[in-house]
Amino acid sequence: MRRIPIQLLVAAGALAMIYPVLWMASSSLKPDSEIFSGSANLLPETFRWENYAEGWNGLREPFETFYLNSFIISALAVAGNLLTCSMAAYAFARLRFRMRALWFAVMLGTIMLPYHATLIPQYTLFYELGWVNSFLPLTVPKFLATDAFFIFLFVQFIRGIPKELDQAAQIDGAGPLRIYTTIIFPLLRPALVTGAIFTTIWTYNDFFSQLIYISDTALYTVPLALRMFLDTTGESAWGPMLAMSTLSLLPLVVMFVLFQRQIVEGISTTGLKG
Repeated sequence: MRRIPIQLLVAAGALAMIYPVLWMASSSLKPDSEIFSGSANLLPETFRWENYAEGWNGLREPFETFYLNSFIISALAVAGNLLTCSMAAYAFARLRFRMRALWFAVMLGTIMLPYHATLIPQYTLFYELGWVNSFLPLTVPKFLATDAFFIFLFVQFIRGIPKELDQAAQIDGAGPLRIYTTIIFPLLRPALVTGAIFTTIWTYNDFFSQLIYISDTALYTVPLALRMFLDTTGESAWGPMLAMSTLSLLPLVVMFVLFQRQIVEGISTTGLKG
């Protein structure tokens, strides 16, 4: 009985957080006149399934093109982050080199550096390389260990792996590269799954970077495609936009449902030592 008030409070908070998603899903089946009618009823009075068909085929490109572009960028970003960030984390956590503490502090300092402070130099660099209006500015930096958050995440996890495993491998003649590939990387699985999920979510939902570097409609991702439904000079297609917004959430929801145990495991074991 003592837990009932707390449970009711948590349920009310969960309902308040999920209500915008429920409103979006229900409004995707309403005509425009009913969406902004001011009614608090989530159930549509008139189900307009045409919103999904119009949203899927109503832009210059079919919506599966934008899904494919988002999946390509997300997959490359995940591959780059898991490979290079885990290698950098292994170097910081296990190898001994000059000014290691200083470089680790510099790496952590980049987390606090606003993205907008480096936007113009990065854009100038990518423009000179001829990478603008392509996927390269969004994917190649991921293979250079530029996400300090994941480096720190992996460092904390590696520090929890007993060093006796490294020492046993060194006795057998294994070098740093073999220790990383055969011992550290396989044991990093919980943290790698967590990094892959967060990278996918952040890359899939990224709007600003994709807006800066991509101008060709055929290369648009899902966030950029949703913006095309809005018209600042005339009427916007609210029903199709909400329909595609609802569909755009499905990959992330499915991924979270399938890997929620790995997410919790990766976060809960990251800071453990010994």
